[in-house]
Amino acid sequence: MATYRQFEEIPVWQAAIELAAHVFDLTARPAFKYRGDLVNQIRRAALSVSNNIAEGYERGTTNDLIHFLYIARGSCGETRSMTHFAVRLGGMDEEREAIEEVRARCENVSRQLFGWIDSLQNSDIKGVRHLNDQTRRDYALTAARKDFREKFSPQAADAACAAGTLDTFAREKLEALMALKDLEQTTGRTSNADKAPICPTCGGKMVKRHDTHGRPFWGCAAYPNCRGSRNWETRC
Repeated sequence: MATYRQFEEIPVWQAAIELAAHVFDLTARPAFKYRGDLVNQIRRAALSVSNNIAEGYERGTTNDLIHFLYIARGSCGETRSMTHFAVRLGGMDEEREAIEEVRARCENVSRQLFGWIDSLQNSDIKGVRHLNDQTRRDYALTAARKDFREKFSPQAADAACAAGTLDTFAREKLEALMALKDLEQTTGRTSNADKAPICPTCGGKMVKRHDTHGRPFWGCAAYPNCRGSRNWETRC
């Protein structure tokens, strides 16, 4: 997914601005004269779409962004609903084409928002979205360690042995291990016991804690705002 430095660069925000402009043009027509409540409400709803996209993006966390994108999507539905009401009131024969244009733009923005929300909900990044260089490397390291564990698991070794490719498997494992060590050095994190893992919930630092039975576990340093935890044996 593309990375944008500011909300003005986001295509769906640009589409939402165009939607609001079309709504203002539509409601400025003579057919909407003396229908002040409807005009004010549909204009506010149309403006709410781009405003909520912008506010959610500037909030900085994935959960906040998702929340405001849902509000923006709701405003799309509200805008579309009021176009139906305007037609129901009558006297909109000459505005039918413009009304259909607004509805089509609402549906387009709504689809884009749905796709964005879906990608965010399936993202590994659950905490802050505006990552600095260090946290980007941390996420890359976590992904590399996970891939290493899956690709070179005991089950994979057994399968390589059965297939007669154990030598190739061992060479690839050694190469992957060296690459992982290089990434650890670049990131500034190692597998030493003194190094805490990354919080699976927010991507932040974790600290040693103890449960009610005195057993150690990794808990998020941001507790109680974040309740992420890992087994004590986990190092990545």
